[in-house]
Parts: sequence; structure tokens; C-alpha cells
Amino acid sequence: MAALGWLTRRRPSATARSVLAGEAAAEAARKSSQELAELVEPARDRADELPPEPAFPVVGDALAAAFFDLDNTVMQGAALFHFGRGLYKRQFFQRRELARFAWQQAWFRLAGVEDPEHMQDARDSALSIVKGHRVSELMSIGEEIYDEYMADRIWPGTRALAQAHLDAGQKVWLVTAAPVETATIIARRLGLTGALGTVAESVDGVYTGRLVGEPLHGPAKAEAVRALAAAEGLDLSRCAAYSDSHNDIPMLSLVGHPYAVNPDAKLRKHAREREWRLRDYRTGRKAAKVGIPAAAGVGALAGGTVAAIALHRRRR
Repeated sequence: MAALGWLTRRRPSATARSVLAGEAAAEAARKSSQELAELVEPARDRADELPPEPAFPVVGDALAAAFFDLDNTVMQGAALFHFGRGLYKRQFFQRRELARFAWQQAWFRLAGVEDPEHMQDARDSALSIVKGHRVSELMSIGEEIYDEYMADRIWPGTRALAQAHLDAGQKVWLVTAAPVETATIIARRLGLTGALGTVAESVDGVYTGRLVGEPLHGPAKAEAVRALAAAEGLDLSRCAAYSDSHNDIPMLSLVGHPYAVNPDAKLRKHAREREWRLRDYRTGRKAAKVGIPAAAGVGALAGGTVAAIALHRRRR
């Protein structure tokens, strides 16, 4: 307990950690977007396959940009879970570690409570998976995992919104708690400008098992958007942000055009009270579950993991 007290006293404040995480994410996003701009052209030829574009955004507004949450906003489910499935398939960790990691992530997203000790344990568990591996190795594997688990889970409606901003000549960024490397791969595959994500520390191209700041979640997302907007010379009152989760209200409140996409119950209520625009691309059975927090898509991770483990055992 004495050691824990010492760590608590020396740890920066939550606000300071959020700012550090946000600034680190913004710096990483700007670097990655320069590479993406050289490699990728927006996929405009797919517009006829997607829903009609909304009247907004304003064409030619160079001071505006769009910021999209990833999990359950752009992609069905959680990118981190899909990435974990891919790493497990490649024997990066064992079944017991997978179950523990799944439960920690589910608890955090469902409870919405950032208990310091529990959060530290969850972070250590996730970071231990990649510690000692090269960044280039995880990027290469991430490309394969996108094709295996993520490509077919992109919401066409949200994809159309992002494309509308691109067609209007605006930059479009993903903003997610997922690792920035994973987020960057998804952004590149979708033809977006870049991604703001959780930054894991690396030295000489090798992960150290530590984060820069904290996961890009909640207030840290708002700090990342604020830092990136300042660096890019954007007017946030002319920018748009899209999310499914009430945890992203700080980010949504930062811009002049907030959208609630596939919203959880708390965000839907908040959006209606403030007359924010809503978009729901879930249909049938999925739409009927709107009262359950959209983050439960990640929460189901624990149950899904148990089922996956059971299936794996039966096949063996």
C-alpha cells in the first residue's frame, strides 16, 4: 500500500494525462497523415453504392474538418477487440490472457468508471501483449487483421458521411482509443486523412510496454482534437464530430456541428436536449437494442471471447 501511495502522489493529474495523451495523438496523426496523403486517394468511385450525402458539409471550407469516433460509429464493434482476435490467432498470447484482457476491456467500457488501479491493470495487460515487438511487425500484421476482421464491419452510412467531407475538400480524421497504428491502417484503407489514437511508447522501433499519457478516451479525445485543430489552423466552430458514445460528449461539444451516430441511450438523450443531429444506421434487431449502450458492443467482447475459446477447444 505504501508503494501504491507513492505512485498516486507522483502520478500527474487526470487532466494533465489527458492533455499529454491528446498532444501525443495529434503529433502521431499529423505524421501519419503526411504518409497517407502520398499513398491514398479518396475512394470517390464508391459514392453510388452509398446513401445520399447530406447538405452539410460546406464545399470549399478550408477551415473545417471532420472527426469520427471509430468503435460502433465507423465500425461495428471495437477495433481493439478485432485486433486482439488477430493477435490471438497468431499466438501472441494464450487463452487465459485473452479472457482476462477481454473482461478488463468490457468492464471499462460498460462501467464507464476510470478507477485508477483497475485502469492501470487493464493498460498493463494490453501493453504486455505488444511489449518487445517491433512497430513495423505490428503494422504489417494489422494490415492482415483489417482484411480478416474489420473490412466487412464498416458502416456504409457513416462511410458516406466521411466521404461527403472529403468530397467537400475537407480533412477527415479518426479519433479513437484504439492504438494509433491500428487506427492509421483503418484511416488509410478508407481513404481518410489520418487518425488520432492511443500512443504506445516505442524506442528504436520497439514497444516498451508503456503509454504516452493515457488511452485516448473521453476528455483525452477532446484534447487531441483541440491540439490537432490548433496545429492545422482549423476553426472548431466550423468543424464536425461524430460518435456513438456519451463518453465522447467532450469531443462533440468542442465542435460547431456535433452528430450522434448509432447513439447509446445517454448520448441520444443529450443530443435531443441540445438539438444535435442524429444518425442511426442500425436496422431491425440492432436498432431495437438502442437502449443498451453502444459500448456494449465491446462489452460483449467478454462473452464472445469465452465462446471463441470454447469453439477453439472443440476444434482441437
